[in-house]
Amino acid sequence: MKLKGKAHVYGDNIDTDRIIPGKYTKTLDMQQLANHVLEDLDPDFHKNVRQGDILVAGENFGCGSSREQAPLALKSAGISVVIAHSFARIFFRNAINIGLPLVELKEYAINNGDNLEIDITTGIIVNLESNLNYQGAKMPEVMVKILNENGLVDYLKKYKSYPTA
Repeated sequence: MKLKGKAHVYGDNIDTDRIIPGKYTKTLDMQQLANHVLEDLDPDFHKNVRQGDILVAGENFGCGSSREQAPLALKSAGISVVIAHSFARIFFRNAINIGLPLVELKEYAINNGDNLEIDITTGIIVNLESNLNYQGAKMPEVMVKILNENGLVDYLKKYKSYPTA
C-alpha cells in the first residue's frame, strides 16, 4: 500500500486533547471532528489540510486519553498516514482499528509542505523534495491486512466468521 501526500510537521508529546479537544468528542459527525482537529495546536490546520496529506510528529504522538475520536478526527480531516518518532500504544491500536496507518521513524529531515511517498508494507518513506529515503518500522502483516480493509471491523467481517442468530 503506497500513499503520497504533503507533510504537516509538528513536535513532541501531542496528546489526544490537542488532536481533538474534549468538548468536540460528543458528536458522531465526522465533519465536525475534522473541522476542529488540532485547532489548539494549529488553528488553521483544518483550512490547510487536504485529502491524502501526511502528519509528521516527534516523540509520544497520541499520548493522553484513550479516546478513539483522536485518530477518527485525523482520518476525517483527510490525513492518510501519521509518521512519528514514537506513538502512545493505545493511540497506535486505535488508529489501526479505524484504518489510519502509522509509521514509526526515529530520524528524518522532513519540512512542512514536503511531498512524501510512503509504502506502508515496507516502511519505506521517500521525501520527494530532497530525494532522501528513510526506513521506518515495518508494519506486521496482520496490521497491513486490517488497514487494507479500512479497519478492524471490516477486516473481521471478511476474515472471521460469526455465529448467526
